[in-house]
Amino acid sequence: MSIEALQLIKAFFLGIVEGITEFLPISSTAHLILVGEWINFSSTDGKVFEVVIQFGSILAVMWIFRERLIKLIVGTLRRDPAELSFTLNLTVAFLPAAVIGFLFIKSIKALFYDPSVIVVTLVLGGFIMLWVERTRKPGMAPMVVTADSLESITWRQALIIGLAQCLAMIPGTSRSAATIIAGMLVGVERRTATEFSFFLAMPIMLAAAGYDLIKNASLLTQADATAIAVGFVTAFFSALLVVKGLLAYLSGHTYRAFGWYRIVLGAVVAVWLVTRG
Repeated sequence: MSIEALQLIKAFFLGIVEGITEFLPISSTAHLILVGEWINFSSTDGKVFEVVIQFGSILAVMWIFRERLIKLIVGTLRRDPAELSFTLNLTVAFLPAAVIGFLFIKSIKALFYDPSVIVVTLVLGGFIMLWVERTRKPGMAPMVVTADSLESITWRQALIIGLAQCLAMIPGTSRSAATIIAGMLVGVERRTATEFSFFLAMPIMLAAAGYDLIKNASLLTQADATAIAVGFVTAFFSALLVVKGLLAYLSGHTYRAFGWYRIVLGAVVAVWLVTRG
């Protein structure tokens, strides 16, 4: 098998990993880094592959929520109060990460691929997730839910979710985990927090992927572009299945399983780092 064919197979596999993990609260970045090292995937300079294939995942979410997205756009243009409020909340939540990402992108990327950072953030995030879900158990003085629909989220709740999204720039944190947990902590119902996280992902991920693609376009070879295309397509279809499955799962389950998964994965990575010397 040629090197080019092997690289495309690896890109196909990583696209599936991206699509599966992007919208689950388990950190797609951590999984791409770890799986990439495991299969010895040779990425482009600047890690353009890992960032740009996120286009596939976000397009999957846009397709799933296409009717609600169209309603949001049309309603905003027609100045419908509910849709204007939703648009304002998305803007408020989007701006913190957009500004911090623009100002500190180089420093952030210096941290991006350190496995030891991933261990800490995976485990810490897992324990926080378990704690948040524990507070919602019967008899445990559950947090008061004040927003059970996208339209009922306040700008203050949106701002806190947006500030929490900045933490996701630290590898292993998970953008989904940070925004969903923050939403639940400020009184947003679990499924609603998840859906708001999906909508918030649209502008921030499109901006990040677009910026990286434009900035590093000159670094890409034909082989790189082909690998990105393969990863993009597989990320789209795998994300399509995962997002639908997650929304169905949340109808009768909590995020505790994902919290335990993060802790176990962090422990496995820690053992791997120690044993490899």
